[in-house]
Amino acid sequence: MANFYTDNPDLKHHLTHPMMQKIVALKERDYSDAAKFDYAPFNFDDAMDNYDKVLEIVGDICGNIIAGNAEGVDHEGPTVANGRVTYASGTQQNLEACRQAGLMGMAMPRRLGGLNFPITPYIMAADIVSRADTGFENLWGLQDCAETLYEFANEDQKQRYIPRVCKGETMSMDLTEPDAGSDLQSVMLKATQKEDGSWVLNGVKRFITNGDADIHLVLARSEEGTTDGRGLSMFVYDKRNGGVNVRRIENKMGIKGSPTCELVYKNAPAELVGDTRMGLIKYVMALMNGARLGIAAQSVGVSELAYREALQYAKERCQFGKPIIEFPAVAEMISVMKAKLDASRSLLYETSRYVDLYKAYEDIAKERALSADERKEMKQYKKLADALTPMAKGMGSEYCNQNAYDCIQVHGGSGFMKDYACERIYRDARITSIYEGTTQLQVVAAIRHVTTGTYMTLINGYNEVEVRPELQPLKDRLVAMTAKYQEAVADVTAANEPAYTDFMARRLVEMAGNIVMGYLLLLDAQRTESFKRSAAVYNKLADAEVAKHCEFISTTCPAQLDLYKA
Repeated sequence: MANFYTDNPDLKHHLTHPMMQKIVALKERDYSDAAKFDYAPFNFDDAMDNYDKVLEIVGDICGNIIAGNAEGVDHEGPTVANGRVTYASGTQQNLEACRQAGLMGMAMPRRLGGLNFPITPYIMAADIVSRADTGFENLWGLQDCAETLYEFANEDQKQRYIPRVCKGETMSMDLTEPDAGSDLQSVMLKATQKEDGSWVLNGVKRFITNGDADIHLVLARSEEGTTDGRGLSMFVYDKRNGGVNVRRIENKMGIKGSPTCELVYKNAPAELVGDTRMGLIKYVMALMNGARLGIAAQSVGVSELAYREALQYAKERCQFGKPIIEFPAVAEMISVMKAKLDASRSLLYETSRYVDLYKAYEDIAKERALSADERKEMKQYKKLADALTPMAKGMGSEYCNQNAYDCIQVHGGSGFMKDYACERIYRDARITSIYEGTTQLQVVAAIRHVTTGTYMTLINGYNEVEVRPELQPLKDRLVAMTAKYQEAVADVTAANEPAYTDFMARRLVEMAGNIVMGYLLLLDAQRTESFKRSAAVYNKLADAEVAKHCEFISTTCPAQLDLYKA
């Protein structure tokens, strides 16, 4: 029997990170739920044992049901008739298995029917599900939309909607429109308030993942005469009330089991979530941070699958009388794939831990006033989470695509055929660097943390940790990389030209990411010996990347930007 959790010891390594002590204590309010719920943990060890057991269930379902259905779902796909979507038969089996196991609403509080998981073990489940079937992770992972309801909806809405999600009803976030992709300020779906105070929605949404979901979060224009983000509000729509039909399902390159829909709203009744005018400015921004983390987890899951497929094939495929993994060119590819996988996973869970901490404090602040120290910590963790989410999504999705590409390359001609999973992996991987904000938009979100020094502060903190003597050369090289990074940042900021900073932003963010991930792998190797090889391989890879970007920046002045104009 396959188990996608227990067969990967790296997951347990990240689950048992020392920061989990604080995260779990905050999430469990010092284990006060134990007196109210039979299944609530009474101390840290009990909580960790609970996470471990649930993740083992996730791994079992993924290894023995979802992964086995992935190929069939890819071929069958969802269908639409009379405005309603029917999932592929394998997708229906997957959803039912997750419902029966109680794996929906994992991060929601127990009083609303959830498991009260911190973000970190929930994201770990997403990592595992994505390895089994990347497209299905989109459906299962949209339970994360319930977090927005929990944070911003009123208590009545929480009581009516969140328990339904925890029981297995599906969600979608309806943001994009035909003329409003990444530019959500241009959303024009109209929200009209009736005389009785209720709201109806009219218009079209496009590229909506799981668009025929039971419960929708909808960004709509509530303020007549506005054209910018200040006129947008957030609404919740219940499919049982009617008024929304699926016009079509997009015919996509990959993640084909996940229906991407065009929706038509005709006087669809909906409820305002929170305050008017705050839909984009506050609520979608919070929603997108969670979405970035989810796609980062999805990317890591795909990287894991691509690496395993390539490794297995390289061990079994013989040429010239020996397995191809014995050829240096192939062995190097496999080693670099593993290093990129480990680096992106380390960044993913470092990010999720900071998200956990600041969200726990935000939630506690709803119950009581935070102390001055707690407010300071919350602000610090939120800043780090805001800095790392675009980096984790941007760089993790790029590494995911690179690993999928190399997986096919290891397979050679066979990788181009549909007989092997790597062809599907390659198609599924491609979307990760596009949706929920392209890599280029992640750079836009991240560059301010270069120029304001957030990444440098984080790097300095990592550098303060003492490492074993045999790891010191890796640390010394990271210190040298950091000096190059600081030099490059100084060169770009000294020019004081926004266009030049924008042009160099990707290189600066990648340099910061290379160094951050290099340190994280170094610290992983300090805790667990098995990470030592990936830490060394990634260290050399990062060194070359940082040197390349530093060289480009030092030899390219603002006047040369005309070379790159269309």
